[in-house]
Amino acid sequence: MTTDFHQVAKALSFETRAFIDGKYVNAASGKTFATVNPATGRELAQVASCADEDVDRAVSAARRAFEAGSWSRMAPRERKKILLKFADLIEANLGELALLETLDCGKPISDSNEVDLPDTIETLRWHAEAIDKLYDQMSPAPHNVVSMLVREPIGVVAGVIPWNFPLFMAAWKMAPALAGGNSLILKPAELTSLSLLRLAELAADAGIPDGVFNVVPGLGEEAGRAIGLHRGIDCVSFTGSGEVGRYFLQYSAESNMKRIVLECGGKSPAIVMPDVKDLAPVVENIATGILFCQGENCSAGSRLLVHRSIADKLLEQLKPVFAQWKVGDPLALDTRIGALIEQPHLQKVLGLIERGKAEGGKVTFGGKQALVESGGWFVEPTIVENVRNDMAIAREEIFGPVLSVIPFDSEEEAVRLANDTNYGLAASLYTEDLNTAHRIAKAIRAGTVSVNCYSEGDYAVPFGGYKESGFGGKDKGLAAHEQYTEQKAIWIQLG
Repeated sequence: MTTDFHQVAKALSFETRAFIDGKYVNAASGKTFATVNPATGRELAQVASCADEDVDRAVSAARRAFEAGSWSRMAPRERKKILLKFADLIEANLGELALLETLDCGKPISDSNEVDLPDTIETLRWHAEAIDKLYDQMSPAPHNVVSMLVREPIGVVAGVIPWNFPLFMAAWKMAPALAGGNSLILKPAELTSLSLLRLAELAADAGIPDGVFNVVPGLGEEAGRAIGLHRGIDCVSFTGSGEVGRYFLQYSAESNMKRIVLECGGKSPAIVMPDVKDLAPVVENIATGILFCQGENCSAGSRLLVHRSIADKLLEQLKPVFAQWKVGDPLALDTRIGALIEQPHLQKVLGLIERGKAEGGKVTFGGKQALVESGGWFVEPTIVENVRNDMAIAREEIFGPVLSVIPFDSEEEAVRLANDTNYGLAASLYTEDLNTAHRIAKAIRAGTVSVNCYSEGDYAVPFGGYKESGFGGKDKGLAAHEQYTEQKAIWIQLG
């Protein structure tokens, strides 16, 4: 029996208050802001608009809990049990959380149900299972010395979450931060607060002590700035634009030099070499790389670098695959491309398409706004050919379902084009030659290079970028635990 998600959505109630010190509270100012359904352009709810006083309350609660040791000094095995219970509760409420995600973000319900929520749950379980398997060390020392190298929680961690994957990106930050014994403050993007506010209740139900898990919704220039400048926060992990990431570096310098971890987007290439004989799986991966999540994905493969000798053949096969990606109502199960997040972002994407045409590009598939009558913000899957790597459409992170096609004539040129960007988050490479695969994968300046697939790896693989894509640490993998801890050397002279 197919679920009528529209009917289920009508019965939903939205928690819109901040979650501080174990309870839901209004913003101190009483102010709210609207969160809007991108598929209809209609308001969903008014959400508490937190600012300095609310962030201060959250930090005070988080610091008090940290110093009390209710979580920070809890036995690792006990923390693990609670985080596993937290994951179980998310799984038990998967349908509700997925629906909140889709209503707030505009992404297809199938993505929320089958990708975002399962990955959120498994990320939390993976890091929970690591808690009692991470060992401290002893360094070589004289016979009358004990030299220990230990990891301790850094203290109060703030996670500033993007709007494209509200729960999934929150899991990347909260799972290792909580696993390490830290207190946590999450600030959701103002465009997508609903699912994280609901998640806070589940964290409390799982047994995470009061003050350890806090959610403060609000505008970036108010709540975000207050987090960045607060001297009681020891680490901020941010995913979003480079422009805002730079603010957090400034805030750190202007306050307590808190640790800053940034993931700030990409302009990822998909490189297709001329030795590829079967293009069918390649075009499927290229389409997924740019169209999944409406292209609103930091590692989206937005630049197709294809050898000139096979470019026409590849595009001939790629366009029918693009046509299979239906743009539609995010609550319909056959929809594969939902709505862009907001009207200004829609105009940005359409504007970059028009600028690409003005600079010499040729739109050979899509290129227009779709479903205008819905009131939502939809764009057709789009292919732009005749693109040069110096054009705006090839330089700027478009964050939409738009693929720029750039031909090349040699391996050296492909590598040069791939690296000719301010970003360095991810890349994908398609070749049937093992030597070519190793040479190019090593030559590309990016944090993740996938070969003969579009992938970011699994929970065990660190995720972060080179150049302006990343700073200060990684999401995922055991490396993520290090950025939320301090390393201490203990040198003991024996009598």
